[in-house]
Amino acid sequence: MEAFITRKKRKLDADPGHHLLLNDNQLAPGSNEIASEADDEPTEVKLAILSSLHPSVDQETLLDILLAHDGSVLEASAAFKDGKPRKKGSGVVGSQSSLRFFPRSGLANPELSPKKPKLLSKKGKTLFLFDPIDISEHTPCTVLHNFLPAEEADSLLKELLEESKSFEKITFKLFDNVVESPHTSSFYVGSLDEVNRQKMEYLYSGARLTDVRELTPELSRVKPRVEQAVNREIQERIRTRYPGGKKLKYQPPGPWRPNAAFVNCYNGPQESVGWHSDRLTYLGPRAVIGSLSLGVAREFRVRRVLPRDGDDDPDAQGQISIHLPHNSLLVMHAEMQEEWKHSIAPAQAIDPHPIAGNKRINITYRDYRDELSPSRTPHCRCDLPAILRVVQRKKENFGRYFWMCCGGDSPGEAGCSFFQWAEFDDDGNPMWDGAKGKGT
Repeated sequence: MEAFITRKKRKLDADPGHHLLLNDNQLAPGSNEIASEADDEPTEVKLAILSSLHPSVDQETLLDILLAHDGSVLEASAAFKDGKPRKKGSGVVGSQSSLRFFPRSGLANPELSPKKPKLLSKKGKTLFLFDPIDISEHTPCTVLHNFLPAEEADSLLKELLEESKSFEKITFKLFDNVVESPHTSSFYVGSLDEVNRQKMEYLYSGARLTDVRELTPELSRVKPRVEQAVNREIQERIRTRYPGGKKLKYQPPGPWRPNAAFVNCYNGPQESVGWHSDRLTYLGPRAVIGSLSLGVAREFRVRRVLPRDGDDDPDAQGQISIHLPHNSLLVMHAEMQEEWKHSIAPAQAIDPHPIAGNKRINITYRDYRDELSPSRTPHCRCDLPAILRVVQRKKENFGRYFWMCCGGDSPGEAGCSFFQWAEFDDDGNPMWDGAKGKGT
């Protein structure tokens, strides 16, 4: 075994840890040193050692715990002493032991740490998280399962399934090609006056929305519940996750007030949406979004944005998959849109829902800020309302906001070269004199 540990890239022994094992959770004398030396070995070697030491634990759980302990075989093995790993052959689908059952040495209380936790995902890998506490600890999201009473969730789902029969695909321009969104959607606001205002004033992907609707009775009834829950989770995140228990710079201090909702329909396992951050134009900096999932469960994937030097790999830290079952509320917190990207991944297969069949309905409640309406924001030389974006690629200006022309997003429009840095105070309020900027 010692020769195996110290010489790399040899074929794995059929039982590489056989002489390390006394019983399921106890290392043989002298094996601590061997486990420590294994920290320089490839991941498959580490997994083979852990598997021999803990034969009742499946490979996925072993890998999760190994990642949680920065690849240390010794620390990962020690974590099983008080842990509750999932057993092989359990037959459980869509669940896993929480990573919090496997405490990392040296972390007295990670929930109160002001520092960002080190990402457990690795390049080219996907880390699957199911437990809400794990999700809150390792992503900019909070998940609330069984959010609505079952009957209310079913009523909302049935209403929106009927609505979705007339949903449309959004057409936009991507790298000089005109493409359609891979799923259908519609946009809902609180009144007929706001419906008309949206159609006349607001632009999305460089074009005006034609499908804007008044909130349905069920959407209106659920909105106060979402508002209350999201505001509660915002304060909880500030208290437990942010440095000094204070809100982030540019994060609005007031309550979150949802006044609009995009409703998306994913019909079947292949309908998806690629990696993106939601546009901040009408939401402002450090936006929070409440996202309610109904029907078929799908994977919501997130990855942290890395400012690049040259050709750096955007997936260098891997991705995290969050399982979103029927009737779950996902809160995307104030660091989400600036520092992370998200997607709905295509699935090989899905478990049909008794009401929705193969469909997933997703409602994203949003707080559109009046001070960022198109009548108040800068306009470009095309005389179109500019869009607000944030620098995510270049290290020197990472996190800085700017206004740019939206014409290039619309089919048939070339747009102009308008650019203007955006200035906000610490509470995310725009700093301008009300004049429409023309920029450079």
